[in-house]
Amino acid sequence: MKNVMLSWTFWALLSAAFAALTAVFAKIGIENVNSDFATFIRTIVILMTASLIVVATGNWQQPTTVSAKTWIFLVLSGLATGASWICYFRALKIGDAARVAPIDKLSVVFVAVFAVLFLGEKLSVLNWLGIILIATGAVLVAYSG
Repeated sequence: MKNVMLSWTFWALLSAAFAALTAVFAKIGIENVNSDFATFIRTIVILMTASLIVVATGNWQQPTTVSAKTWIFLVLSGLATGASWICYFRALKIGDAARVAPIDKLSVVFVAVFAVLFLGEKLSVLNWLGIILIATGAVLVAYSG
């Protein structure tokens, strides 16, 4: 079991499961509240949870020990996350969760393309086929019916 918990696939699958619950819980939760305010509440909960985890695991470090490059890219990541959440909650407010979530998961396709363009990562023909299938599947789930 210990080896499984050290695997990136274990954590990625948990992430996917929690992301699925996020869509369902959020759709129910935003029924009678503005989507931006709902994002604010969610952000507070995440901040408190992350703070507790950092303290409980003893992983706090002095902010001055973090490099400027790390700060810049973590701030940019945070801004992108915030923009994503605001857009996601607005989409959930007006659309079906079962249709919004697959389009949101097109981020998998975007990550692959961005990783190749900006990070120099290499993908095989089989990897690209998977990306095409993910994109096709997301569109079919979101717009068929």
